[in-house]
Amino acid sequence: MKIKAYHYLLLPAVFIFLTAPLVLFGQSDEGFIYGKVTTIDDDTYTGAIRWGKEEIYWFDMFNSSKPKNKNLKYLSAENRNDLNRDKGRWSSKWTNIVVQSRWNWNSSHTHSFACNFGDIASLEIVGWDKIELTLKNGEILDLDGGSNDIGTKIRVYDNDLGIVDLRWSRVEKIVFMDTPKKLESKFGEPLYGTVATDGGDFTGFVQWDHDERISTDKLDGDNADGDMSIEFGKIKSIERDGRGSRVVLKSGRDFYLTGSNDVNGENRGIIVNMPGVGRVDIEWRDFRKVTFTNTPKNAGPAYASYKSPNELSGKIITEDGSSFTGRIIYDLDEAYDCEILQGNEDDIAYLIPFRNIKKIHPKNYSYTRVELNNGKKLMLSDSQDVTEKNDGVLVFTDKNDPTYIPWDEVDEIIFD
Repeated sequence: MKIKAYHYLLLPAVFIFLTAPLVLFGQSDEGFIYGKVTTIDDDTYTGAIRWGKEEIYWFDMFNSSKPKNKNLKYLSAENRNDLNRDKGRWSSKWTNIVVQSRWNWNSSHTHSFACNFGDIASLEIVGWDKIELTLKNGEILDLDGGSNDIGTKIRVYDNDLGIVDLRWSRVEKIVFMDTPKKLESKFGEPLYGTVATDGGDFTGFVQWDHDERISTDKLDGDNADGDMSIEFGKIKSIERDGRGSRVVLKSGRDFYLTGSNDVNGENRGIIVNMPGVGRVDIEWRDFRKVTFTNTPKNAGPAYASYKSPNELSGKIITEDGSSFTGRIIYDLDEAYDCEILQGNEDDIAYLIPFRNIKKIHPKNYSYTRVELNNGKKLMLSDSQDVTEKNDGVLVFTDKNDPTYIPWDEVDEIIFD
């Protein structure tokens, strides 16, 4: 189970992201993760890859943590003191007294890391919870734990052997490769459909309970006759109903199921992936119904469609009207357009790669308006990326001497 604090924003009553037609209608398996895994004994396994029982598509997100923040070196002593003072304050909910907490200031500005698997060239395991991740642009990131993506089994659908489950301790390196247009062997077909919520409808590739995302995965539950375990490929729709769910099969049969986190309030959330935009994570209490459509003929964007990550760059306008143009480091952390902006509206979480963002405009200490390249405007809250908890931005108007701008002084960021 992967626990992540991802949150996002205000949308119209019906929120359907449109993606390029080839995502849905090209006859291809190229959207599945594919590569070569080398073990500590120099054995190699090549084929479709699944990360444990979860990630299987190039648009799925790899998550870890950055143990150090090398960008703190660009701040003056005064900037660091101001930032640390803000980070060390909290207000009691019973009184208006502001208390100064005590911790290691330097460690309080480390961040999580997330990107699409399609942005990664390779992973090398250097410790039980430590890896060296190489992006497609050659940048090497030292990462440390942070999610169950570290330490899990790596499943490879080797053409000669079938499914091989490799223990993390046996894996030395994973090199990602272009997926053949038609795989000889694969784990299953994509789940695609429309999820109806209290705030609107979302159409895209579906992950159920944060785990199940292909046709051979199973929905578990109980009915009056006993336990059931139904392949998602046989399901037409799932509708929340009281303490359980009404499940309708493609055959027309229907069942009322309870007793499992697949079908009741213990469900961890329904994720909808919309390539070219991002993803939403819908809490069970906001979920109403998912209707699966015919399996898309494409499993999402191919590995080659994820271009080499670019450094973030653009113009920052401050509250006093000054402007600064150059390379940008957002929240003293995100430096590349493959990294992820997080925010939420109510209980629906949004994760958006920076490459899909046009503008960011803080509204106050709790809300930020984000405009996407496709014209959609979102009002995001409840995460460090979009609230007063943001560590501020660096802009390199000079290659070696950046200007630091605290978050409360930012009026607008316009990305190139």
